[in-house]
Amino acid sequence: MPAAKMHAGELEITEPLVRQLLAAQFPQWANLALTPVPSAGTDNALFRLGEKMVVRLPRIHWASGQPAKEHAWLPYLAPHLPLAIPQPLALGEPSDAYPWQWAIHGWRAGEDATRARMSDPRQAAIDLAHFVAALQRIAVPAGLTPEMLPGGRGEPLTARDARVRAAIAALHGRLDTSAALAVWEAALAAPPWPGRPVWLHGDLQAGNLLAVQGRLSAVIDFGCLGLGDPACDIMAAWLHLERETRDLFRAVLQVDDATWLRGRGWALSVGLIALPYYQDTNPVLAGIARRAIEAAFEMNKTIIKGDN
Repeated sequence: MPAAKMHAGELEITEPLVRQLLAAQFPQWANLALTPVPSAGTDNALFRLGEKMVVRLPRIHWASGQPAKEHAWLPYLAPHLPLAIPQPLALGEPSDAYPWQWAIHGWRAGEDATRARMSDPRQAAIDLAHFVAALQRIAVPAGLTPEMLPGGRGEPLTARDARVRAAIAALHGRLDTSAALAVWEAALAAPPWPGRPVWLHGDLQAGNLLAVQGRLSAVIDFGCLGLGDPACDIMAAWLHLERETRDLFRAVLQVDDATWLRGRGWALSVGLIALPYYQDTNPVLAGIARRAIEAAFEMNKTIIKGDN
């Protein structure tokens, strides 16, 4: 768990606060054991509730729409997916003690699906590809637009351009800026997605993937759930997978060249934006960001200076 607050304006969320909220809104669960859950997540504080539930509370204003979004759409998506996803059980309301909606979900057993924990990396790549393909096939209800899903990552890459260039500047001296700009500009130059918006998880990295006995079992944390260019979830090829399984992931999904380039741009952008922001407050996420950048560069050597 990060040792310090990660955001300006981040709320302090404590066990007594959560117990107060439970007592007021869900008294049937108020006496269950409550335990903070260590997590490298940046948007929500987590508390395990009893043996079968977890309480999720946004810690920063930009995540305040996530509980309602997940509560509305995860039950719609779940029956169509080959891996388990969170099960919303209750939606808490704002109060004098806490300003936003918050959620209670079913607890998903497992451990973070880091590369070292996967018994068969090729099978992990195939399972992840099947999940992405299934998610993208789910029908988008008539009238639902990307703008109606707060916090989603469905925007075109061009919308991230200013932040990416600012992040490259912030990493001056620690990053091969010419190489970073070349990869980024290649992604921007790729033809845009010509099809309809598809469902996107938006953050397929090890902390949001669970494994049981070395096999991918669940995908959690749909805070970035959105609609848009499928390249957004293709970035998992660089954000999570090893070079040796990246092509297998691509083959299962049958990804065209333009989407592959945009996916690499997505991975680079997420890594570049996250690294300078979290390097002092969230070492786990900073490590994920470094690996995403290195993978997007497609080099065997470490290209970020000053890191172990």
